Amino acid sequence: MFGKRKRQVVGCDVGSSSIKIVELKPLKNDEYQLLHAAIANLSPEAIVDGAIMDSSLVVEALSRLIADNNIRNPNFGGSLSGHSVIIKKIQLPSMTDSELAESIQWEAEQYIPFDINDVNLDYVVLDSGAGDTMDVLLVAVKKDRIADYTSVIVQAGKDPVLVDVDVFALQNAFESNYSVDGETAALVNIGASVMNINVLHRGASIFWRDVAFGGNQYTEAIQRELNLPREDAERLKLGNQVGEHSLQQVMGVLNSVSEDLAAEMQKTIDFFVATSSVDRLDRLVLAGGSAQVLNLDEVLKERFQVDVEIMNPFRNIRYSESDFDPEWINRHAPAMSVAVGLAVRTVGD
Repeated sequence: MFGKRKRQVVGCDVGSSSIKIVELKPLKNDEYQLLHAAIANLSPEAIVDGAIMDSSLVVEALSRLIADNNIRNPNFGGSLSGHSVIIKKIQLPSMTDSELAESIQWEAEQYIPFDINDVNLDYVVLDSGAGDTMDVLLVAVKKDRIADYTSVIVQAGKDPVLVDVDVFALQNAFESNYSVDGETAALVNIGASVMNINVLHRGASIFWRDVAFGGNQYTEAIQRELNLPREDAERLKLGNQVGEHSLQQVMGVLNSVSEDLAAEMQKTIDFFVATSSVDRLDRLVLAGGSAQVLNLDEVLKERFQVDVEIMNPFRNIRYSESDFDPEWINRHAPAMSVAVGLAVRTVGD
């Protein structure tokens, strides 16, 4: 109905090491005010390789976040990545919207490595062109994975009104806070177990890849080398002092894993350059809980010879310093990127 305000979604990013939630209030001129931002750690056995192994642990953590932050908005949006998500850009003969709606399932069967009845499909026309063909972005997600994650939200008493994909939620967060010009930028979300890569060229997303490498590799390497419990290793990898362990001891371990991460990223970027008309990157933008690993940005800058920056998804979002500690916001900002990218969305968009 004309004049009816769209309802914002609470962004709920359920990752393998933590749950992040963000709620925003839209202001004039495409600006937002921060209403809620919170994070709760999950034990390592709750989610393994993107699969929820113990839903009760996840429901308990999410319910506590909702209660502690007094979140009344019933509309939640979640996001997925990993092996259960397939993103393809396909070329089809030019056709009308209704013809595409009728034929997309049959067309998708040729590109999706799962039984078409086992996935939820979505698509968007990227370029209808003037010729005989059109470019279509196809996204398929396994139904059982969607059900696992939406069930957690339902059990926590909320309504999962949308499910997005991490790489596109990341892009939403970036575009809400940074100017998108003629450059080519790789957005890299480094979670605990998966690294999501989304390459933007002149403001359009042109390449996507999920890589099975993340912050857990740092934690496990520190645990092995220094014989420490997981909690201490997590603190050390972000540069916090733990007992008598020196920064020098940790840096060698961190740099070694960062080189491995950079090598994995290099494979993906090399493949992108080899299969694309774009021959180079202009910058890397890091997000996710492990974006702030000590010296990672310098290792990547050295390898790729481009500017590397850490995303602040709250950069253009207003908040009251009486409600939110700026130091907390700065410390957790990169990890909240996907949740912010979900929170800018509205019910039904």
